[in-house]
Amino acid sequence: MADVALKSTELDNIRSTTNGRPIDLVYLARQTLGDPGLEAEILMLFSRMASTYLDRISNSDDENEIAHGLHSLKGAAAGIGAAGIAMEAQAAEGEFRETGKLSDERLSDLAIKVEEAQVFITGLLNS
Repeated sequence: MADVALKSTELDNIRSTTNGRPIDLVYLARQTLGDPGLEAEILMLFSRMASTYLDRISNSDDENEIAHGLHSLKGAAAGIGAAGIAMEAQAAEGEFRETGKLSDERLSDLAIKVEEAQVFITGLLNS
């Protein structure tokens, strides 16, 4: 699997329009061509997928599964405009490559970012 690092300019572009939100809704709207139904579906899928990958990353002893989970989470987060998750996942990938493991602090930081996004998504979908 090719290692694709997110360019800091890509993340900066997403971050610049988030207004402190865990997901850049302007970015997401561009990705979905402004279709609110598609946005809702993507957000629901992302929320479930993020939980699944976070669980696998946290509980697996398989190096390939951890690396794949981090990479998939990073890409999915970047794709919907969740820069905080993408950045944490990218940092975790780097730590994992260097040390062969993830620190409890790194896992906790990633879990917090995922939870913030999920709470935000729930609020959006229930409003």
